[in-house]
Amino acid sequence: MSELLTITNLKKQYGNKIIFDQVNAKVEQGEVIAILGPSGAGKSTFLRAINLLEAPTAGEVIFEGNELTNLAEKELDILREKIGMVFQSFNLFPNLTVIENIKLAPMKVKNLSDAEATQLAEKLLNQVGLGDKQSVYPVSLSGGQQQRVAIARALAMSPDVLLFDEPTSALDPEMVGEVLNVMKQLAEDGMTMLVVTHEMGFAREVADTVWFMADGGIQEISEPEMFFSAPKTQRAKDFLNKIL
Repeated sequence: MSELLTITNLKKQYGNKIIFDQVNAKVEQGEVIAILGPSGAGKSTFLRAINLLEAPTAGEVIFEGNELTNLAEKELDILREKIGMVFQSFNLFPNLTVIENIKLAPMKVKNLSDAEATQLAEKLLNQVGLGDKQSVYPVSLSGGQQQRVAIARALAMSPDVLLFDEPTSALDPEMVGEVLNVMKQLAEDGMTMLVVTHEMGFAREVADTVWFMADGGIQEISEPEMFFSAPKTQRAKDFLNKIL
């Protein structure tokens, strides 16, 4: 595996409040990272700092050999195309049909023809199990279905890495599984993924590596089985005792 992403001394601060500091981590191509930790640990802000949706206060994010924090906006936008993002609130356009939501970025950004974008969108909708929902509007879908459309939309840009910001936290419990199943399949297909999640079963079963964030930084990086069975830090032990 080759290194896809390197995070060095990353810091985010709002006024006097430090969200995280001195965060160092690496992501290999094809690796699935589960980012775990208590609420308020800065996990979502950290994820957004990786693709500079949140500008870091200090530190470096090196993606495919490019230091993102130094790039001009136009160069950054080109690289951002390779970093897909799936939000907890879906962020679909309500005035567009499902297939139009997926076609929009490939046509506008990658200059795909309508026919090419349609073919791609149909393939991706079938991949996430929603081939029969092309012409409906997001409002008529369940939360789980909307999130699967959001995943298909992210995949339409052929990203090299996908960032998931608590993708199941807004869903009813019975819908969580259908989204996690799509994510498991992506992992099996070799997609590099960073997933901020409260789904411990997913982290244990699917992730290659756990990053445990608390108290302003990554406290522990380990394999899932080791993290859940024998965490190295007291902070991780306390966290697991509360949730397991």
